[in-house]
Amino acid sequence: MTRTLCSALPTHARTGPVTVAGWIHRRRQLANVTFVVLRDRSGLAQIVVTEPQVREQVSRLPEETVVRVTGTASANAKAPGGVEIIDPTVHALSAPAEPTPVELWRPALGVGLPTALDHAAITWRHPARQAVWQIAAASLAGFRRHLDGAGFTEVTTPKIVGGSTESGANVFALDYFGKTAYLAQSPQLYKQMLTGVFERVYEVGPVFRAEPHDTARHLAEYVSLDVEFGFVDDHRDVLALLRTVLAAMVDAIREKAGAAVETIGVELPVVPERIPVVHFEEALELVGARPTEPDLAPEHERFLGKWAKERFDSDFLAVEGYPAVKRPFYTHPQPGDARWTNSFDLLFRGLELVTGGQRLHNHADYLTALAARGADPAEYAPYLEAMRHGMPPHGGFAIGLERWVARVIEAGNVREATLFPRDIHRLHP
Repeated sequence: MTRTLCSALPTHARTGPVTVAGWIHRRRQLANVTFVVLRDRSGLAQIVVTEPQVREQVSRLPEETVVRVTGTASANAKAPGGVEIIDPTVHALSAPAEPTPVELWRPALGVGLPTALDHAAITWRHPARQAVWQIAAASLAGFRRHLDGAGFTEVTTPKIVGGSTESGANVFALDYFGKTAYLAQSPQLYKQMLTGVFERVYEVGPVFRAEPHDTARHLAEYVSLDVEFGFVDDHRDVLALLRTVLAAMVDAIREKAGAAVETIGVELPVVPERIPVVHFEEALELVGARPTEPDLAPEHERFLGKWAKERFDSDFLAVEGYPAVKRPFYTHPQPGDARWTNSFDLLFRGLELVTGGQRLHNHADYLTALAARGADPAEYAPYLEAMRHGMPPHGGFAIGLERWVARVIEAGNVREATLFPRDIHRLHP
């Protein structure tokens, strides 16, 4: 099918016939003319129908019916893009659409989140909803482009695994040919092993957490943007790479999804040349928490986010040195004080976005760390084999895509940035 996208119509004015195809977004029938707004992946186009037979035909084609329209592109400052199509012929490409559960032609969707999620196959058609995922897609493109340019190799790792990555809790068990297996919580162990192969690796893929929480920030399945690379000095090298990755993602949003940003009125973050850093111990003092607290609560993160904005004019704040008791066994201790670790959480607009840090890389250190936690090294045999045969000092991080997009658009719930969310209550659509 030869067609012109709605966004390209201005280049076709006064050049003869033009064909567009898409969904009937809106019809307005007046006494002597019918206006049809057509929607395709690039935007909207106005079609002016005056011929009686075509008007009658259009009256039988409800909104969301898929059509092909051929006519003449004509300049009109009041039309979308300053161009409309006149003298059209209309050909239906689908059966007349049934009434939709929501009115997609309205500027705002105007329904609650449960309704939007229940009818996601339809509500994602709304331009404002589409804009959200266009921002996500641009973020993915920027992530990949930057790391490809930095010498990283994209990898894929198993999502059915024989044991948990982070801990024994919050995993989905399944029957694997009569054996118990689990959906992967993270590609962590695999991406570390592959750092011993390619030095620099990244993965974009789903991860699964049997989260018992019903909150605005938790999902049972989400897209994780994982990075791991070798020959680091410490976790600050990891944070430096993370900064450039986030800057590249914001640049890609601006470049590839500028119209989407305008559609929903997003204020894109500015990634500073140097992300401000505070030690976990200092963070506890700032929020007024007990010095023995092992983690930051959501209200602490919000406080620190506001503090970073006021103190550094930054949407980002890294909290480094998390207690060893709250970090996985593979986390490198802070030199000189093993209570703390060479790891960090990155807060973005007052919400934890990224966990990253330096990993152990010597086999003997792994045996010591596993013994301290009462874990059997045999359960990690393939992973430990990589460490036994020469692994460079390395580290990495993981970004939750949906949480990133939710904070970019300042959504109140991460599900607003998830195409088909899975959580403690939702398994459909």
